[in-house]
Amino acid sequence: MLADRSLNYTFFKRAALASFITGAAIIVLSFYVGKNNFFLLLNNDLGAAGDFFFNYFTYVGDGLLWIIWLIAIIKKRKNLLPLLIASFLLTTLFTQISKQVILPDESRPLLAIADQSLVHYVKGVTVHSINSFPSGHTATAFTFMLLIALMVRRPALIVAGFIAALVVGYSRIYLGQHFPLDIGAGIIVAVCSVSLSVFIQQWFDRKRNNKLAGSTVAD
Repeated sequence: MLADRSLNYTFFKRAALASFITGAAIIVLSFYVGKNNFFLLLNNDLGAAGDFFFNYFTYVGDGLLWIIWLIAIIKKRKNLLPLLIASFLLTTLFTQISKQVILPDESRPLLAIADQSLVHYVKGVTVHSINSFPSGHTATAFTFMLLIALMVRRPALIVAGFIAALVVGYSRIYLGQHFPLDIGAGIIVAVCSVSLSVFIQQWFDRKRNNKLAGSTVAD
């Protein structure tokens, strides 16, 4: 999967555009329908099977998976470490600045919706009450998908990654952790983070190529 050393900018641009449009559409709908109303519209009870599935699938957007990415990149594509590190740092930075500085203590559904009987929660899941905007799990899942789009030549795999990232986003609504608005913002965070990381990777590539060219001339 990671055998080709070049980055797939064509697939990345398509995936980034699709993600940006999706995120923007969710944000627009959140304001049009209403943040709380849009959440309640999507926060459905799909029974025991739905509770089980979304309770565990949400971990596809867990930050601990960065460790797996790091191991894979070191083994297969060490030259892409700047891309990976920048994506991790920027995604984390954008998410945490929004949560802690721009919109500190932003209420989640647990606090924002007065009639809690309208909200479906999954038994055994600890539901948070603040730091809602944006969704970190969604940002991470879409960041992973966009990194895959840069590294593979299989459209089906990218489509599957896009769908999986969307499901992670929906899982945050299903579990009562986030509003759709948070999901849309998380997607935008991922697009911005990976796009900037691509420029950082290109800078490192130019620097390395210039160094190699200088060594060749000296020889």
